[in-house]
Amino acid sequence: MVKTLATKDAVSHRTHEIRRVLWIILFLNLAVAAAKYFYGLTTGSASMQADGIHSVFDSAGNVVGLVGIAIASRPADESHPYGHAKFETYASLVIGVLLLLAAFEVGSSAITKLSSGNYTAEVGPLSFVVMVATLAVNLGVTTYERRYAKRLKSEVLAADANHTLSDALVSIGVIVGLVAVVLGFPMADPLMALVVTVAILFTAYDVFRHALATLSDRARIPEEDVRTAALTVPGVRGAHQVRTRGTEGEVYVDLHALVAPEMTVGEAHQLADEVERAVEKSFPNVIETLVHIEPDDGHRE
Repeated sequence: MVKTLATKDAVSHRTHEIRRVLWIILFLNLAVAAAKYFYGLTTGSASMQADGIHSVFDSAGNVVGLVGIAIASRPADESHPYGHAKFETYASLVIGVLLLLAAFEVGSSAITKLSSGNYTAEVGPLSFVVMVATLAVNLGVTTYERRYAKRLKSEVLAADANHTLSDALVSIGVIVGLVAVVLGFPMADPLMALVVTVAILFTAYDVFRHALATLSDRARIPEEDVRTAALTVPGVRGAHQVRTRGTEGEVYVDLHALVAPEMTVGEAHQLADEVERAVEKSFPNVIETLVHIEPDDGHRE
């Protein structure tokens, strides 16, 4: 079935919403990164600087996401007949690579301080004010972005939300490290920077795991659920060879429908259209359904 105007409008609206969310998150991440990094630089806190660098990579990830969405929103063409939706997935892979680079930067800095024994962190009341304020922003951003990621079924927003959550957890670790410094354990600052490194690596793993699920054409909708939707159409006696693939936001469905052998070509074609509409009505993230009609004569491929 050719994609309807309503479906095109829905895809366009989804893209617009993802872009809007990414722009908002970008400006918030830049503000948080600047606050943590420059104050950490002023006080000599390795963990605060590391957390600031992590937030900078959050911002870079937002830019990558915006570029990826811009490409993914292009319509299907001769060289990409299934559209460009997977460029959103490629963008999330780039975010994963940026996370690995951030982990290297943060980890190497912490190891250098530990090996030299040069602990220079100066902790004052303002240190905690900066960290608590940026933590509150990160938690708010995570909640906001996750809600839209779920609503829009966006891999980029989901990956970025997980990244921001890890940033919030890292900030909690930094606060713990600053408390330890105040109590007389200056080594705690670079040690918490290493904790930051581990958190970033776990986040990168999660991003790669979700992206590879799409690129490996992992099934997006349970086969039985698609079959149930197809069987709601009168005249469909059975459905098999159900396959789904694509991104979470744009799913393609193939299935074989069994019909009465005496059905005419015209009747079978009309029935196939009804099955396509039934599947796409049941699953709003399905943008195209291909139905192969088979006679219910006791023989299957």
